[in-house]
Amino acid sequence: MAQSFDYDSATRAAADEGHTETTPLERLAEIAARTAEESGKFGNVDAILRIPVTMQVVLGSATIPVANLMKLGRGAVVPLDHRVGEPVDVVVNGRIVARGEVVVVEEDNSRFGVSLTEIVGPLGQGDS
Repeated sequence: MAQSFDYDSATRAAADEGHTETTPLERLAEIAARTAEESGKFGNVDAILRIPVTMQVVLGSATIPVANLMKLGRGAVVPLDHRVGEPVDVVVNGRIVARGEVVVVEEDNSRFGVSLTEIVGPLGQGDS
């Protein structure tokens, strides 16, 4: 069964317990570490948390014939299946792990980032 992590509820719960504000991924790492410690399955969680992974933010996709692909040139626009304002998928090692909104990075207006709005459960599907 798919599970969705409600970041807002977890943040409120952490604030009630006196914890400082953390990012969704930091909170996930804390939960994973606590679960591993409680179960005793992992003796060295730090080693696992240092494993590099490939992360992608999927803005959308398109299917076009090869003939049209060959006609694309500099400045061509390829319409994607996502609309402006729709959540983007955050994919780690080929699996959707979260969804979020594209934002402009505050320190540098020429860069974009993703504000996570939902952490997706183990099956890769959220309960939105």
